[in-house]
Amino acid sequence: MAQLQQAIGILGGTFDPIHFGHLRTALELYQSLNFAEVRLIPCYQPVHRKTPAASPEHRLAMVSKAIETVPAFQVDNCEILRKGPSYTIDTLEHLHKKLPTTPLCLIMGIDALLHFPSWHKWEDILKLAHLVVAHRPQYQLPHTGIVAELLKARLIQKSKDLHETLAGSILLHPVTPLEIASTDIRKLIAMGRSPRFLLPDSVYNYIKEHGTYSISGL
Repeated sequence: MAQLQQAIGILGGTFDPIHFGHLRTALELYQSLNFAEVRLIPCYQPVHRKTPAASPEHRLAMVSKAIETVPAFQVDNCEILRKGPSYTIDTLEHLHKKLPTTPLCLIMGIDALLHFPSWHKWEDILKLAHLVVAHRPQYQLPHTGIVAELLKARLIQKSKDLHETLAGSILLHPVTPLEIASTDIRKLIAMGRSPRFLLPDSVYNYIKEHGTYSISGL
């Protein structure tokens, strides 16, 4: 078997717009878990949510603006190029073909973990990636059900294990809880109020330049 490369973090989302909650989580996990990089992947069309207010092209551009001074972060446009519903399994299959010896660590919140069994081909996701769960103490882990059984079977305690196998483990890791929501940012902008200090200035400047959000776009 080929020697494994250093694991990378995968953070997907609508990023409508990207904000410091996304970026701080990505940075803390990059530093704590010794990722080679964190790859941010804006979706084209979310499966379980309504159509984003901003176009895929604007959301991709905003992510690029947000991370342009952070070499450890990379933006990946694979879901936008693929178009159609953005299923995580399709993205992981694409990445695994490009990076067959690199462990892929799918970053999610505990709220997403609780709904993970409803994801398309969720069992196959665990064949292609580890799950790294950004843990916030206000969420209680279930004691029964599919997620509880998954944690019992797959939970690991040491981050080095992410680098030593390609997929299949679940790691819970605490992150700084920043209660920032893209919905609230869009509402502030539509009301003519500044969202500064909730998102990078480069992203806010892009929004102002392109008129990305409006009341009708909420």
